[in-house]
Formats: sequence, structure tokens, C-alpha cells
Amino acid sequence: MLSEQALRDITVFSGSAHPEFAEEMCNILGIELAPARTTRFSNDCLQVQLRANCRQRDVFIVQPLVPPVQEHLVELLLMLDAARGASAAHITAVIPHYAYARSDKKDAPRISIGGRLVADMIAAAGATRVVTMALHAPQVHGFFSVPVDHLSAVPELADHFRTTDLTDTVVVSPDLGNAKVATELARKLGVPVAAGSKRRLTDDTVVIDNIVGDVHDKNVIVFDDEIATAGTIIELLRVLRDQGVRRMSLACTHGQFTGPAIDRLKAETGLDEIVITNTVPLPTEKQLPNIVTRSVAPLFAEAVRRINCGESVSSLFSDEPTYG
Repeated sequence: MLSEQALRDITVFSGSAHPEFAEEMCNILGIELAPARTTRFSNDCLQVQLRANCRQRDVFIVQPLVPPVQEHLVELLLMLDAARGASAAHITAVIPHYAYARSDKKDAPRISIGGRLVADMIAAAGATRVVTMALHAPQVHGFFSVPVDHLSAVPELADHFRTTDLTDTVVVSPDLGNAKVATELARKLGVPVAAGSKRRLTDDTVVIDNIVGDVHDKNVIVFDDEIATAGTIIELLRVLRDQGVRRMSLACTHGQFTGPAIDRLKAETGLDEIVITNTVPLPTEKQLPNIVTRSVAPLFAEAVRRINCGESVSSLFSDEPTYG
């Protein structure tokens, strides 16, 4: 629930990646989504025009980096640059899904750490702040040279599962790297946590050797930050069945469902539900009967309000009082 404090000199624009998300945010904030226009020259270059006043205003530009990622990234950069050129007082890039977060380390010779490079590009284009959700790895936060408000979908997902029977339930992380966030969900639900021991062979192929934790004869909630091709998830579900679990549910923040993901998940038997958020748009052809979408637009709207009013954003997730 948003507080009653009025927003001051705020303008919100949306790129073309997920305008429905921006509209929902603005409806919650009680403001109009400002118009913008993206056109394409004959040489395939994009041009963006922000069609509302930005001068000395607090400007927020909403654009998740979803396929086509490069197209949406360039559009975001152009919008940021346009806001800076229009003398905006503050420019916040609201990026519900930061796709380049997966490029967070140099794990092969002569490759770019894309997460850091794109973070530099966003700052260079004019962003003075970034609001995002569920970065793939904690170190990606440090790639940005501007302040970052890193939101979590765990409270929203926990609210969903609290409405279900949690008897003999275990939250399972696909790997040890995601175990900390899975533990947060498990703590909010008051249930144990387990994790897979994973080795990645290719972008689309993983091997899970074992499950660390007791899952035999348990109901499990498999929780990951994102699902792309679903290769990891399908392998984990196979191992869990081998270990004798009962009911299986799946939860993630970013339901990308790229490549063969939907066909793979459709073929899975015994998967009660797939709970995702709306950080990524879900087209009709990717909607399955057991997919449940929880909106995190209210959380982003509250973050925008707090930024605009000079209040703490981190206290949204802290169990202790926050004074800054």
C-alpha cells in the first residue's frame, strides 16, 4: 500500500519491452504514463522522442531487458540520453529484468564481462539511479557506478505459497549459488531448504549429481531466480523424482521461457504449478494452465514513490529499522 505523501515533479516513461508493467505502476502511483515514441530510420537505427516535459523533473524510464534484448537495450539507452538532454533533474532506469546479469565473470578466455559493460553504458547514457530485481549474482550490483535499488520478489512469492498446505514441504534451490535466496523463501514459509549439486556443461545442459538436504517423501517448491530454457529445472525435477518426492511446485522471479522451455515444462507430469512474477511479459503462446503470475508492479511503484520522496528503499526488505 502506497503512503499518502504526494509525488513531486515526477514523469514516468516506458520503452516498448513491457508497457503493461509501466501502466500498472503508474495506475498504482495515481499518475499518467508519459508518452514516448520510438521510430526506425531506413538504415535500421532507432530514434526515441520523449513527448512530455522532463526539465528539472524526477524521470523514471521503465524497460526490462527482454528479447530482443539488444533492441530494448539500445532503446533504453536512447531514452536515458534523451531525458538527460531534456534537463531532467534525476533519471532512474527501472529495469525489472537485467538480462546481462548472467554475464558476471570471465569463465572463458578473451570474453567480455557483459554485465559490467552494460552497467557502464546505462550510467554513461544518463541514468543517475537504477531500480532492478533479482540480479543473477550478488556481485552484479557492484558493476554499477550509480546507486542501485535491488528489489526482491521473495515476499510476493511467499505470500502465494502461504495460501497452500505447507505440511512436509521443502524449498529446493537448483544449485548452491542460489541457496541463500532459497533460504530466505524457506525462512518466510517456516520450512527447511535443500539444494542441488550442479555442474553446467553448456548454456542449455547441466548435470545435477545430488541433492544436499532431505527431500525423500516431501513436497517440494523448486525456487530459482529465472527460468530461460528450463534445462536446469528439468534436470532437477528428474533427480527429485528419483529421490522420492511427492508433490512438486516451481517458482521463479523471471519467467523468460526461451527456446524449448515451454515444450519442456508442458511435457512435465506431476508439476502442480509454476509461480512467476510479471518482470518479463508472458505472451499468449507461452501461457500454460498451471502458470500463476504474481505482480511485482506494486513493489516497484512503492520503490519509485520512496525514491521520489527521499525515503529508504532498503527498509522494504529489512527485518530491522533502517535509517537511511
